[in-house]
Amino acid sequence: MSDTASPSVLVREEGPILVITINRPQVRNAIDKGTAEALAVAFDELDSRPELSIGIITGEGPSFCTGMDLKAFLAGERPTARGRGFAGIVERPPAKPVIAAVEGHAIAGGFEIVLACDLIVAGEGATFGLPEVKRGLVAAGGGLLRLPHRIPYHVAMEWTLTGRNVSAHEAHAAGLVARVTADGKALEAARELAEQISANGPLAVQASKTILTRSRQWADDEAFDRQREISEPVRASADAREGATAFKEKRQPVWKGI
Repeated sequence: MSDTASPSVLVREEGPILVITINRPQVRNAIDKGTAEALAVAFDELDSRPELSIGIITGEGPSFCTGMDLKAFLAGERPTARGRGFAGIVERPPAKPVIAAVEGHAIAGGFEIVLACDLIVAGEGATFGLPEVKRGLVAAGGGLLRLPHRIPYHVAMEWTLTGRNVSAHEAHAAGLVARVTADGKALEAARELAEQISANGPLAVQASKTILTRSRQWADDEAFDRQREISEPVRASADAREGATAFKEKRQPVWKGI
């Protein structure tokens, strides 16, 4: 597959990179039921196809995503996908890394999509926020669960309880955003970052993400044993042997994902 599309989600394969675009600019990429399900299909594809090693999610038009489609909600829809939750990602992100390429607003559920990703690249005009408290609501799409693990606790508390918007530069200073670009260049920079990551051993990349995301739940006295369960199969893989051989022969490795 090189390109696929649904009315609300565009999916483009670029070598080992899967670029997923929320394609509802007329409603600032707000998420309805169909969009959530289409996103879940795209993330399932990323996980299931061994030739794909990393995903990028972005939004069409001037906004990344402004959260739930309120008109669809009032019509009785829930913008979730079975097994993955809101927007097809927040309850079960892909096992493979995902980069959020953010332009414009990533607020409410849009910010929660971003927080479910592993790396964030943002145009300098991007804004992030969880404004739910201003509407008498709770950010229950993973924002409150993830934000204090991404930035200092008291900073997360201030952003959440005030509900204010945060600039790309402030988010970068807090350690949330990996790279800030000129406006309109976030996707390009995300591709460059994805290319750097996809040049590495795919089994090692996925295992490293797994350890990083799961290790905060491990007790100190079991951490190395739990890590070993994930790292040892990679050490015993053909890719590990290929990496060592390529280093010895001073050439680029040819990964097979086995």
